[in-house]
Amino acid sequence: MPTRTLLTSASLADAALLTHTEQGRDWPLLVWAPGPGVRMVSSAVLGGGIGEREWVINAQVPPGYDRLDPVAHLRDLAAGTGLTGAGVGLMTAASVADRRHAEDGGVRAVVTAGIGVRGWAAAPGVGGVTIPHPGTINIIVSLPVALTDAALVNAVATATEAKVQALVELGADASGTPTDAVCVATPVPIGHRADTGPSTTPTDTDAQPFAGPRSLWGARLARAVHTATRAACAGLITA
Repeated sequence: MPTRTLLTSASLADAALLTHTEQGRDWPLLVWAPGPGVRMVSSAVLGGGIGEREWVINAQVPPGYDRLDPVAHLRDLAAGTGLTGAGVGLMTAASVADRRHAEDGGVRAVVTAGIGVRGWAAAPGVGGVTIPHPGTINIIVSLPVALTDAALVNAVATATEAKVQALVELGADASGTPTDAVCVATPVPIGHRADTGPSTTPTDTDAQPFAGPRSLWGARLARAVHTATRAACAGLITA
């Protein structure tokens, strides 16, 4: 079993590609464990929302995955690699081994993608309450600077805009798939207290307030996500 120490890596570029067993077969498992001092915002089923997280896993599962306990499953997968503490867990039926990386000005992105089921977000007459299925375009981003809560939310929007831009440029005629997921990781701001949230003291001054596509860090994030998404989806577009 891999140890927590061996998996620890500050850089998303050094995320480890491991395997896990499901339905009698080995499947890829991407593990990034930057350790303490990191805040993440995510739409993932495990560890979603905003908070301090120590690791991210992106697990490939079989097509037609129908387990009704994805949160427990992801926790078991994380524990199986030796990971402890709070983290983020994503799933996908797309190839995790075929992940694509991109970097722009210190911002790193890694994208896994499958777009067999895709469409426009504002499709008429659809929607419902269902058990979350594995995400198809999974985006993980790391920034070297802290962001405020508002900027973290803005970063998710910017990453999504960049993903849609890449899909449209490739001729996908879609804004994404119904199960896309995203995770953005940044350092914990100076003065931030995990028990009470952001500090109101003057020491909490290093968090960037903006992450829109025309801000310094938002533009870098957008370019990194756009490049990685284009590379991940380039060979998947069919008529």
